[in-house]
Amino acid sequence: MDIIPIATHLIDEDKEQPRYQFDDEALQELMNSIGEMGLLSPIKVRKTPDGRYKIIYGNRRYKACTALSLPTIPCIVSEATDEMEIYLEQIAENLTRQGFSPIEEAEAFNKLLTDPKFSSSVKYLSSKLGKPENYIKNKLELLKFSPAVRQLISAGTEIKKGRLTEDQVIALKDLPMEYRDSLALIMAEDEMPVTDVKRIARLFKDKEISDATKGKLLFKTGYQLLETWSTYEHNRKERAKSAMPKEGPYIAPPENSVVENGTQAPVPPAAEERSAVDLPRARARVTSETVQLAMPMLSGLAEETPESDEDEEPTSGSFVEDMLNLLLATLPPPGPLSPSDLPELEGIELQQFSRDVDTLIADLEKHLAEWRSVKDMLTVRK
Repeated sequence: MDIIPIATHLIDEDKEQPRYQFDDEALQELMNSIGEMGLLSPIKVRKTPDGRYKIIYGNRRYKACTALSLPTIPCIVSEATDEMEIYLEQIAENLTRQGFSPIEEAEAFNKLLTDPKFSSSVKYLSSKLGKPENYIKNKLELLKFSPAVRQLISAGTEIKKGRLTEDQVIALKDLPMEYRDSLALIMAEDEMPVTDVKRIARLFKDKEISDATKGKLLFKTGYQLLETWSTYEHNRKERAKSAMPKEGPYIAPPENSVVENGTQAPVPPAAEERSAVDLPRARARVTSETVQLAMPMLSGLAEETPESDEDEEPTSGSFVEDMLNLLLATLPPPGPLSPSDLPELEGIELQQFSRDVDTLIADLEKHLAEWRSVKDMLTVRK
């Protein structure tokens, strides 16, 4: 295509083109560049019946040139007349440029879908613009938010105070209107990461929390909401654990026990004598839920174990023996832990993980003291 200089005063902006937000700082940088090296990329225009030219794309370059009072602007003159094709070209060009905001995209897509002049479809836009249908649908979801929220949505993924990224907003899109906009403003004010926004959104989607409580939560800051989510999740998991059925330990039948027909009763695998090979295999089947069930049963073991007379023979299947067998079966073997094994946590979750480790260490130390007491009692009996 030929590039020709056109008098600046003969060129008009297209007020209906998709992009209308221009960053002042970026515009100033463009002006500095044009002032030093000239306009390196021409703008595209089309003729109008009155002998003037209307911009198809290049509004920002036009603004910079007029601010510099340049007498002419290098232009590509298009012969296109179809409004649909022109608008699609404007969108396609802006999609390649920095600063085209998600809201501008959403409004452009919505115009093509709802304006009787275009009456397009998502499938058609996807094929013409080379964008997946879900990409277009997600952009349209942004229009659910109020104008106050929309004006905070900017391009890019950087979290900034008083601004919102598309990912932050999309995490809130399925919430009811009474929570959606208020939470979006809180997330912008407190610069909440996307992962934390998703957690807070789950809190407001939970049907077990009443609407009255959710309404009160809207008066909290973003970090207070995150702490509320962490506490609620912890309590929910604890309730789930307490609701789990608790099974008593298996008590092996006495050795050489028989059934009515005189044959020896089969010994369950859990009661078989553990060899150096069998024990690790048994431990490998242990789950965290099993350990959670076992530990409370071992609490206070030394204090609750009744003292026996020295002459009394130990009975098979005693409480202490059952607990010992259960602990041997449930406690996983020790293994080296490296920094690479640690979970990637931060903030409230990291603090909770650290507290859980402290609790585990304290419980293990108590159990260690109790079993040492058992060992001492055995030594006295000998």
